[in-house]
Amino acid sequence: MMCSLKYFLALVLVFLAFSGCAKGEVEMKDTFTRILETKTLRVGTDATYPLFETKDAGGNLVGFDIDLMNGLCEEMGVKAEFVVVPFDGIIPGLENEKYDAIISAMTITPKRGERVNFTQPYYLSGQSIAVREEEERIKGVEDLIGKKIGVQLATTGEMEAKKIEGAEVVSFDDILMAFTDLKNGNVDAVINDVPVSRKIISMKKGMKIVGPLLTNESYGIAVRKEDSKLLVAINKALESHKKKGKYEKLEEKWFGGGK
Repeated sequence: MMCSLKYFLALVLVFLAFSGCAKGEVEMKDTFTRILETKTLRVGTDATYPLFETKDAGGNLVGFDIDLMNGLCEEMGVKAEFVVVPFDGIIPGLENEKYDAIISAMTITPKRGERVNFTQPYYLSGQSIAVREEEERIKGVEDLIGKKIGVQLATTGEMEAKKIEGAEVVSFDDILMAFTDLKNGNVDAVINDVPVSRKIISMKKGMKIVGPLLTNESYGIAVRKEDSKLLVAINKALESHKKKGKYEKLEEKWFGGGK
């Protein structure tokens, strides 16, 4: 009886040892290894930004960022699985591992860089001022002092608006709502990324862009701080995409070759 018990305990110890080893191997797997194994890269995006990421009439995700990320994933031999999330919660979602990367017309800033790592810039942009077509008093940022300004929540447009003396900043979850309020006279101006503002104005009419750009900005794809292998892989895919002329074709498709 004693011998059998010792044999049983020995088997249990062997089983636990192997179990612990297997568990350790799972825990040691980095994000990029898991992506290669599952052939899936989960990507967070805010689908409220025409030209870059939005939904078409059929509910499908479309835009420059969507096409670009699909192309980069193809370069890496995986598929993109998009997760739609409001912009103000997009970095927390990455940190909480709801997805592996972010592409969402996100400007590279030092503050964001404290929480995530960015790829090399993939698009150059800047903040513009939009007003109603008949507006003649507002010609630049100096004319926004004390005015009511519409922006999208947690964006660099919101950051710039908050720098303006005495301005009342109205933040929206969806930038289209800000432009609707501008057209209806509920705000005096909208500060937003220039390519998106141009697109919205071309659709909604009755508004215009005034003055010089307030900023020069670079968009980047974000990953978690610890995911250095994934960062390297995305950068390599972006370089390859450009060398093959695919990036240029996307620019032509979404911006007519210009910005």
